[in-house]
Amino acid sequence: MSEAPFPVSRPRRLRRTAALRELVRETRLAASDLIYPLFIDDRGPARQPIASMPGIDRFSVEAAVDEAGEAFEEGIRAVLLFGLPSSKDARGSRADPPDGVIQRSLRALREALPDLVLITDVCLCEYTDHGHCGLLEGDRVANDPTLERLASQAVSHGAAGADIVAPSDMMDGRVAAIRAALDEASLEDVAILSYAAKYASAFYGPFRDAAESAPAFGDRRGYQMDVRNADEALREVGLDIAEGADLVMVKPALPNLDIVRRVKDRFRRPTAAYQVSGEYAMIEAAGANGWLDAEAARLECAYAIRRAGADLIVTYAARRLARAL
Repeated sequence: MSEAPFPVSRPRRLRRTAALRELVRETRLAASDLIYPLFIDDRGPARQPIASMPGIDRFSVEAAVDEAGEAFEEGIRAVLLFGLPSSKDARGSRADPPDGVIQRSLRALREALPDLVLITDVCLCEYTDHGHCGLLEGDRVANDPTLERLASQAVSHGAAGADIVAPSDMMDGRVAAIRAALDEASLEDVAILSYAAKYASAFYGPFRDAAESAPAFGDRRGYQMDVRNADEALREVGLDIAEGADLVMVKPALPNLDIVRRVKDRFRRPTAAYQVSGEYAMIEAAGANGWLDAEAARLECAYAIRRAGADLIVTYAARRLARAL
């Protein structure tokens, strides 16, 4: 479709006032599109600031309920829970008992906030003393033995009240194993949000500080995706959908907006993008130093992620964004 040339066509006509710009905006964002991650710590005080993530704290179970309630009042309708257990071992044994930190948090949140969507991270990295996302055989992360542990963790979360479990480990076949285990436990209504295209990224550093989940040796490049690959991401997403994923996620968000768009266009499934800790920390640090307007940058990035095709955005800036919106 050809355009009439200038001066008939003047695109600036519809940018002239704030009201006109609002009238014709293509991308819309609401607080209900945001998922707020919460770190819940079984060992420390009610609130403990995370140095590398300004404005973000670790919470006790009780304080997490208060924080989630405040976020809910601001329009946020979903939280993603990460647990820091009282102890760690090679098997991540504290990931799945009924009295685990996430299991207790789910029960408390469900009672206090029945309309809040409760999503849980399913992975072993926060619970293992070696910091890897699965069980070890020597120095190798063993794929298939890990699946049973992940399935057990997911079932324990579903039984405690999770609406959605979100496996982030990147083990092959974990969605199928989790779906089968949930169904066998009569938890067929619990949905799966798969971290389907999760890249081995330099932007995870502050998270590993927050969750105390840095690997004790090596790295995670043997199971997380290579940042140089794009077609592989579509293969990973397709496999997870075939195994039973109800929603899929791309992580990190901003370095992979092309992947978000390709995933949405190819699969037309509910698609989330995770604005990870390093993305958050960059904006906050630059804002604190006066190098940019942090509030404007947060909004610009969130709109970019939505524009790329994300239906949902996981972001530590969720409360700040909700207030700005």
